[in-house]
Amino acid sequence: MTRPAARATLLVEDDAVRVTRFDFAPGAETGWHRHEHDYVITAITECRMLLEEPGGARREVTVRAGEAYKRPEGVEHNVINAGNVPMSFVEVELK
Repeated sequence: MTRPAARATLLVEDDAVRVTRFDFAPGAETGWHRHEHDYVITAITECRMLLEEPGGARREVTVRAGEAYKRPEGVEHNVINAGNVPMSFVEVELK
């Protein structure tokens, strides 16, 4: 199945952080990736995400607008907008 790509917009990058805004149309995905740094996600809109994980695991999570969460370096996944409306979040990678 071919999905549209999420749009990544680099907002800030220096020696300490990389800040990227991600915008997803319904059904859009990031594509498989591995996080090279610890990171924090803050939802701009409600984000209904389908997470594809190694080994074929799939799980759905919802992050409400304004909520944030932190994950460690090494996370590997594909993030898909599982909702029927656009979703957006900001990711801050801690270098």
